[in-house]
Amino acid sequence: MTLALIAGAGGLPAALVAALPARPFVAALDGFTPTGVAPDLTFRVERLMPFLRQLQDQGVTSVCFAGAVQRPRLDPALFDPETATIVPRLLAAMGQGDDATLREVLALFEEYGFALQGVAEIAPALVPAAGLYAGTLTPRDEADATRAAAIVSALGRVDVGQGAVVQQGLCLAVETLAGTDAMLASVATLGALRPAGARGLFYKAPKPLQDRRIDLPTLGPDTVRNVAAAGLGGIVWEAGGVITLDLPAMQREAQAAGLFLCARPA
Repeated sequence: MTLALIAGAGGLPAALVAALPARPFVAALDGFTPTGVAPDLTFRVERLMPFLRQLQDQGVTSVCFAGAVQRPRLDPALFDPETATIVPRLLAAMGQGDDATLREVLALFEEYGFALQGVAEIAPALVPAAGLYAGTLTPRDEADATRAAAIVSALGRVDVGQGAVVQQGLCLAVETLAGTDAMLASVATLGALRPAGARGLFYKAPKPLQDRRIDLPTLGPDTVRNVAAAGLGGIVWEAGGVITLDLPAMQREAQAAGLFLCARPA
């Protein structure tokens, strides 16, 4: 079985290439070049059908989606006749939100005969099981994690975000389109608005209804540094549902900053 990574921006595609026994074929969406690995092919959504045939020509039989992408700006002048026929289908899915759009994209790949594989399937070491990976959690931290998990679950059911910051039971911020870094930067500016006492935590989990073969949330060393800069106590995430880029480096960063890292059972 020949695997292709459908790559977006960031370090996840390179981490997967390093974790796999044989280098996969790497195809990157135009405008979202991955870091640390050179794509074998760059494609545009406007020519999706010819791209799928190119994958078949390369002998690809399975695909894994990896990396960050946003909805690309579509240029009507670039559509080939075959791809143009699926535009109404894609637009209808986009109108229902990101999860519906991703499900429609997955369906198109499956219709072309590609098996879909998730990161947890091909590189399970990147998706840690339950456990405490740095520091210690107090009962207050445990309560904040439970509160944050409930918030993220509610947000995910309306396709909003995958993260939240909670301190002493109060929600300080939720993740929206701007992403994790912007959310943590906003927490750092709250100052006196934050309750005194426990430092709080950042919680991350996949949306309840999303297909886990695609778009799992990701944490990395930069996240740990941003959590420390925001004055939080640590990070908790859903075990088996979050990708960690370089967990040993995350642990070193956490230990240096006195933070906790914990994968929590769903």
